[in-house]
Amino acid sequence: MAVTRSEIEAQLDRIQLPDGGTLMSRDWVRALSVEGGEVRFVLEAPSPEIARQSENVRAAAERVIADMPGVSHVSVALTAHGPATKAPPEPPQQGQQPPSLKIGGHPKPQEGSMKPASVKSIIAVGSGKGGVGKSTVSSNLAVALARAGKKVGLLDADIYGPSQPRMMGVSKRPASPDGKTIEPLHAHGVTLMSIGLMLDPAKAVVWRGPMLMGALQQMISQVNWGELDVLIVDLPPGTGDVQLTLCQKAEPSGAIIVSTPQDVALLDARKAMDMFSTLKTPILGMIENMSTYVCPECGHEAQIFGHGGVKAEAEKMGLPFLGSLPIDLDTRLAGDAGTPIAVGDSPSASAYAALAQRLIEGGIV
Repeated sequence: MAVTRSEIEAQLDRIQLPDGGTLMSRDWVRALSVEGGEVRFVLEAPSPEIARQSENVRAAAERVIADMPGVSHVSVALTAHGPATKAPPEPPQQGQQPPSLKIGGHPKPQEGSMKPASVKSIIAVGSGKGGVGKSTVSSNLAVALARAGKKVGLLDADIYGPSQPRMMGVSKRPASPDGKTIEPLHAHGVTLMSIGLMLDPAKAVVWRGPMLMGALQQMISQVNWGELDVLIVDLPPGTGDVQLTLCQKAEPSGAIIVSTPQDVALLDARKAMDMFSTLKTPILGMIENMSTYVCPECGHEAQIFGHGGVKAEAEKMGLPFLGSLPIDLDTRLAGDAGTPIAVGDSPSASAYAALAQRLIEGGIV
């Protein structure tokens, strides 16, 4: 009978490391492959120094797997993460991340929810499609709720294309005094965390699914969010690993669907709603973004993407329609400048204030 990947991981999880934890819980196992009876994997130590002291660990892992029924050959390589240090590292300065805090590792096994106890509710903002304004809605809704007196957090869960640091006007690297807990940033009355604050903004994030899930786990459970009435999660496009991990592990109170009015956007919005339904996450309502455009020169109102499609869809699905939001130049300029439009007193800011009040009065926040 052929050995399975899960059986191998279970055996590796029994091998203890000298400084505590196991090969699996400390995320040492890389590139595990099982082809018939041949098993290959890499053990990645945190540093070259530790790797040089871990040959006995490598040998133990090889021996344990070789003794498993169905295994004919085992190949175990031992490597290290990062270059060797020539001198003891200097203590991290304020605002810097200690070298021991690794972002984007595989998710750590844990029991129960990863929702922080200090956060009353988590609301996901999604659509299934890119370019409909999820991030704009998320940042401005967070600011509007904060202006209404709520304690609000904003998590940018778009790992591949994080935009909240730019939209919220923050660029400082979050601190991590102990190498485990991350101190979030604050802007416009909102507590903020984004992978874009932790990595080089000029570099692409080239990660597979497990790395995405590990990063999301860190940004939810390792961040010192403090006491929050609501944590708004700006989801990436699609219905993939980030959405699955959030809905299955973080106990969101519900999801808000953002869509533009045209049919091609609603096609993907329906898929997102089906995903949330499958994952038993309540849909709290729908928002029609980019609903109308008012010419700043003549005042003419135009429906560039159509109008009313999202409201009609909400009525068809029996969901609350939370409101329409305009498309205008000021909203775009405000986002690019790092000061969300909801901070001011423009008509667009009033639209977000009304949306926030509707959520509060409806008991959603």
